[in-house]
Amino acid sequence: MLRLLKNRRVLTAAAVIGGLLAVALWPTTTPVDESTVSRGPLLVTIDEEGTTRVRDRFVISAPVAGRVLRIELEPGDPVKRGQVIARVRAEAPPLLDARTRAEAEAAVESARAALGRARAEEQRAKASLAQARRELERVRGLARENVITRQEVDLREADAEVAEESANAAGFAVRAATSELQRAEARLAPTTSDVPGRIVAVAAPADGVVLKRVRESETVVPAGDPLLETGDPRRLEIVADLLSTDAVRVKPDAKAIIEQWGGDKKLDAKVRRIEPAGFTKISALGVEEQRVNVVLDFADPAVAWAALGDAYRVEVRIVTWEAAELLKVPTSALARDGEKWAVWVMDAGRAHRAIVELGHQTGQEAEVISGLSAGTHVILHPGDTLAEGARVQARTSQP
Repeated sequence: MLRLLKNRRVLTAAAVIGGLLAVALWPTTTPVDESTVSRGPLLVTIDEEGTTRVRDRFVISAPVAGRVLRIELEPGDPVKRGQVIARVRAEAPPLLDARTRAEAEAAVESARAALGRARAEEQRAKASLAQARRELERVRGLARENVITRQEVDLREADAEVAEESANAAGFAVRAATSELQRAEARLAPTTSDVPGRIVAVAAPADGVVLKRVRESETVVPAGDPLLETGDPRRLEIVADLLSTDAVRVKPDAKAIIEQWGGDKKLDAKVRRIEPAGFTKISALGVEEQRVNVVLDFADPAVAWAALGDAYRVEVRIVTWEAAELLKVPTSALARDGEKWAVWVMDAGRAHRAIVELGHQTGQEAEVISGLSAGTHVILHPGDTLAEGARVQARTSQP
């Protein structure tokens, strides 16, 4: 009886141990995410941020140096061609310090002396001219009586002409010296704070709205200083700076999709121009990148993007290749197998590796040329521990 009890205990212990070993060694089922190979359209795009800008922008600057009067126009106000949008008043000359005033007074005295010298030269030239004319009349009288030769008369006529030109030159020198004196005296003229009649009106070059008011309050500006920016917001374009390696894949008239612009629907656009010159831009990671500006036009009616304005941010997707229908697989199902691509296929609860040949790819989908068929279930994000023939089960989505 005792031996029978011992045998039962041994058998029970062996059964428990065997059951535990069976449970431990029993193949487990791995939950995985799965998707289906399908047929449908595929777009290969270059995605980049872009900004809108007014196509014809006018930067209105001060035509002369002076004090710009307060600009009452606000950003968004409409303007018409020829409308006065700013006024610039000539500024009074600055006050002279002691040193500058002393230099100006010395310049006035020098100009007065030069004028006196020029007037003296003028009187001397006039006297010489009068003497030359008297000599000429006397010689002509002697020539009529055949006392002197004709050559002597010609010499006296030449002397009279030279004297006349010298008198004219002396008169011009007096005028120049008078002007120099007036200019020197103008520097010493008293400064007035008000210069009436010296206001220059600045007109709008074209119809549009005020985009930006650079100067608002009354202030002194140099010639060429910007005052306002105007343009027509109904003529918008989009500018996206692409990497130069991406820009060479873009062609004029290429289709583009505008997303994340704030509206409910996507917008259609078309590439108008790829600028021929690139530029260097520092990325957020501090890396120098060669960028190229690509300019796009909206293809939708203006009413579809009427809410957009100048310098608004948008997401641009430029289409470089597209197909209406082809076999495609999610890129998250792809894995490298040496130099080839592979996917894990779910078949009857088992995982099997399949080598595939791919064509065009995007960030979400890839074209399947061979290796898969429509309707095949593939495993997404396959792990390194997944083995051939492993038991797998599609993970149920949580509500």
